[in-house]
Amino acid sequence: MNEIATLFRRLTYGVYVVGVADGDQHNAFTAAWVMQTSFDPLLLALSINPEHFSYTLLKESGVFSVNVLRQGQLDLVRHFGCQSGRNTDKLAGQRWRPGEHGAPVLLDAAAYLECRVTGTMPAGDHELILGEVVDGGLLDPEAAPLRYSDTGDIDGSSALYPGKF
Repeated sequence: MNEIATLFRRLTYGVYVVGVADGDQHNAFTAAWVMQTSFDPLLLALSINPEHFSYTLLKESGVFSVNVLRQGQLDLVRHFGCQSGRNTDKLAGQRWRPGEHGAPVLLDAAAYLECRVTGTMPAGDHELILGEVVDGGLLDPEAAPLRYSDTGDIDGSSALYPGKF
């Protein structure tokens, strides 16, 4: 792993499975770039690659869920992060239910939040999605959240950083 990738892994954030749905189409993907941005109203920001299948579902429906993974769920990180949902039902075989607004909620997550999109903004090779939290729940009060640094280079992202500034 190069020095810049190592440096960016010092930023602390969790690992999530973001659920999206539009009508009877649904999908989910692994994300680490999620953060709270406001108390009033209660807002989250999510970064998503607009070339991914999930982006289309999110833009069409205007809703998404953020499923907080717990330590030890690297299998879910791999499952939802290492394949496209364009031709595969990534939720098949997973324990999930549609949330109040249709976005998938993983029943094995530590917690979940459901959001309604309130704004978007281009951000380099990704797009920032601002969402108002409209529902949520704690599914496992004792679970410690999974941190991005716990995943190593499972997503291969170290190859995406430049070699120098």
